Amino acid sequence: MSIDSKPEPETTKAETKADIYNNGAPHTKSNGEYIERFTPTGTHATYIEEHDIATLSQEHRDYLLRRHGTLNLDPLPGPGDADPYNWTNWKKVANLILVAFHACMSTFTAASIIPAYQDIAKDLNVSLQRTTYLTSLQIAILGAAPLFWRPLSNRFGRRPIFLLSLIGSLICNIGCAKSPTYPSMAACSALVALFISPPGAIGSAVVVETFFKKDRARYMGIWTLMITLGVPISPLIFGFVAYRVGYRWIYLILAMINAVQFVLYVFLGPETRYLRRGVKHHGSEPKQEYFTFRRIDPTPLTAWEFVQPLQYAKYACVVIPTVAYSMIYLFGCVLISVEVPQLFGEKFHFNVQQLGLQFLGIIIGSVIGEQIGGALSDFWMNRRARKISARPNPEFRLWLSYVGYLLTIAGLVVFLVCIQQAPEGHWNVTPIVGAAIAGAGNQIVTTVLITYAVDCYHEEAASIGVFITFVRQIWGFIGPFWFPSMFANIGLTGSAGVISALIIGASILPTILLQWRGKAWK
Repeated sequence: MSIDSKPEPETTKAETKADIYNNGAPHTKSNGEYIERFTPTGTHATYIEEHDIATLSQEHRDYLLRRHGTLNLDPLPGPGDADPYNWTNWKKVANLILVAFHACMSTFTAASIIPAYQDIAKDLNVSLQRTTYLTSLQIAILGAAPLFWRPLSNRFGRRPIFLLSLIGSLICNIGCAKSPTYPSMAACSALVALFISPPGAIGSAVVVETFFKKDRARYMGIWTLMITLGVPISPLIFGFVAYRVGYRWIYLILAMINAVQFVLYVFLGPETRYLRRGVKHHGSEPKQEYFTFRRIDPTPLTAWEFVQPLQYAKYACVVIPTVAYSMIYLFGCVLISVEVPQLFGEKFHFNVQQLGLQFLGIIIGSVIGEQIGGALSDFWMNRRARKISARPNPEFRLWLSYVGYLLTIAGLVVFLVCIQQAPEGHWNVTPIVGAAIAGAGNQIVTTVLITYAVDCYHEEAASIGVFITFVRQIWGFIGPFWFPSMFANIGLTGSAGVISALIIGASILPTILLQWRGKAWK
């Protein structure tokens, strides 16, 4: 949705900046000139909280009762069909699927060439280690690039940014397919990551902007699951592609997927960025959602906003779950995915097609884990709310994360120890079962911790999503540089012990502390 928005006069020239800030809504001078609300993020006027229900007009109340049959909604929608909270469920889900698949494509693209490293190295006449940097480069950019896209999406909307993302990614993927040298392929790969990155971080904001709090974990889980699945599904598919028709077709197929996504977005991807306070919305619902491309939020864009999400490093209720999740993601997803070609290739002498099949375990495990992290998480919180007749603290959700931590540790131990114990050239399924267990644990932790952080500061969902993505991707970028040294120096069995200790120290113990002190730290 893009909207024609005109701030309503709510203040006079005599009012001070402090008055405007304390009022908590956007204002204009008496002559109609806009005065920004002095907030650090530029996400003002977006949400109407439950405690603001007394301020609603009778017309607004009547609309909500007709549309939802109740005023017991969190957050409260605005009085119009273009408000994403008032959309039909199929429309919400269709849009979410597009955004979640787009988020999947960010990690899917970065992991696409993993099974074809040897072919690329031979074709471009570079070392195998240097070839892996093509993936590492994209991982790093996927973490940093959302810092650039978030402020633009706050001002101009999610839809224009997503459409631009797909056009840019499509063109640069074709550039990768046609690149004759390693430097040109690296440059095009970097640009692909820059363009494809927005939904991998902003998707958390889309979920919050579309679904009520009672369903948030379930739908946040769809987004997080697709991000996770992008890593293992890509080499599974493209192992066959590289083996049958050559690795350059990987990039051409990615470009084709981007083209299909773009067409679907044009017709099924409405705008979700919607201001509910201090603005008037003009035009029909389709016009607001699909056909008006202009600035949504009139607050000035400042340089600070491009680094603002990094300030969440000082908020315990964001930084602790972010670090805990990033450690789990590093080992439960990145390590397994990146090291499969080396570990299985050297031990069992697999070709690219056989290597791709090894990713089935983590895919199956991630899907199973999401059933606990998503739907069960919402059930867990809603059941608690009914029991105490009040909204439970967000920290109550964290109980489910311990299941994910323990499954991740168990799965990684099985994965690494069983590979080391297997005779050379004699493959068995046990390491893949371990990968599935670790994948399930990773997905539980992913959904539970991201939903917890967003619940604590839901009005800043986009900023939190960018911060989490930044930390996760940078940590994921560093990991593959020290994994081989760890395996070589202490073996796979010793590495399993080190990984378990890191998860306990960086994930489990901080989560226990967060449950104990989380409410006081908000």
